[in-house]
Amino acid sequence: MPISINPTLMREIIMDHYNSPTNKETPEDSENYFHIRMDSTSCIDDITIYLKLNNNIIEDIKFDGVGCTISTSSTDIMCDLVKGKTKEEAFKIIENYLNMIYEKPYDEEALDEAIVFQNTHKQAARIKCATIGWNGLTKLLNGEKDED
Repeated sequence: MPISINPTLMREIIMDHYNSPTNKETPEDSENYFHIRMDSTSCIDDITIYLKLNNNIIEDIKFDGVGCTISTSSTDIMCDLVKGKTKEEAFKIIENYLNMIYEKPYDEEALDEAIVFQNTHKQAARIKCATIGWNGLTKLLNGEKDED
């Protein structure tokens, strides 16, 4: 759903994903997930991304930890977007999201609700918050992970 949104609706979507994130939890069977901890020196963000792959498909993705409104909501939306996708499809979504954040050409339709972060570039201090989960997923998809 490409979203033609006004600022009020954008805030509502962000706050909904912050107040009631559907993907924020440590999986009960976390030993079956790759995971990576991501933190920020400029914000309270300290989250762990959990990724479960099955035959090159993202079977499940979750995150847990402490995060500001922007990092929590963007990571929650990211999880919704990539669940059930192949690694290649996920990389394409990530590429479009980062292009949007850094004011490069992007496919709005690939981003669904993530489009609410289209003005993040106007607040440079929030870019790290809006990308922390996405950077963690990129690392996991590239084979980087925390050792247990």
